Amino acid sequence: MSKTGMTFLVLVGLVVLFLWSSLFAVDQRETAILLQFGKPLETENGEPAPALEPGLHYKWPFVQRAIIFDTRILVYDAQPAEVLTLDKKTLVVDNYAKWRIVDPLVFYNKLATIPRAQARLDDIIYSNLREALGRYTMEDIVSEERDLIMTNVTLRSAEQVRELGIEILDVRIKRTDLPAENERAIYDRMKAEREQQAKQYRAEGDREYAEITAEADKERTIILAEAEREAQIIRGQGDANATRIYAEALSLDEDFYAFQRSLEAYVQSFQENTRIILSPEDSRFLRFFTTPQ
Repeated sequence: MSKTGMTFLVLVGLVVLFLWSSLFAVDQRETAILLQFGKPLETENGEPAPALEPGLHYKWPFVQRAIIFDTRILVYDAQPAEVLTLDKKTLVVDNYAKWRIVDPLVFYNKLATIPRAQARLDDIIYSNLREALGRYTMEDIVSEERDLIMTNVTLRSAEQVRELGIEILDVRIKRTDLPAENERAIYDRMKAEREQQAKQYRAEGDREYAEITAEADKERTIILAEAEREAQIIRGQGDANATRIYAEALSLDEDFYAFQRSLEAYVQSFQENTRIILSPEDSRFLRFFTTPQ
């Protein structure tokens, strides 16, 4: 190959390298800023150059450098941390935050990188979360008040990070636990409370049982007394009727009645192998044996 051909190839290679180093693409999910000699690029008026929109862009090789940032919603998952509630209860709170970069230039000047941004978010969110939860009791935190608490934390945190070029969209608590050293004491106290409540229920049940039993015994006694009274009345009426019948029978024929009663007495007295020594002449009981007429 001639020297001219070699020179042409070198020039073509340099042009390709220049274009390769100059052109860069920004994805639709990203934004970018240009740095010139390590500092953000400025316009002719001395103001910072605006962030680059998605598309194909160029830069001066070896002089300018493109810094690309993700504009999607990012999730920061914080490490569980302890907070103290209004009723002096320690809770281990595991929270996360949704955030995004809204001003790439400010973000670069203030934070520069995602890890530094997450560290700053951790400080701000945990501070606000600890302050907010400290104004509520543990019962409020694990109940319906949680939504209101997290809304206030989100608004306050978003206000504080606005100057950093980022936006906090939401802060939420994933899980709320008790410290490991407190769980046993809490469970023992809950067990004691449940046992005390169970004893109270059993005592109330025994009291109701005694009242029901006493009332049933009372009703049983009354019913038996009423039945006995009615039985005595019926027996009295029966005895009265029997006496009346006997009297009426006696008034009809006193001799026959006396004879009938004596026969009944004989049947009752003279059983098998019964011996009675009486004098018939002097015994009124045996008068019918001596005077059958």
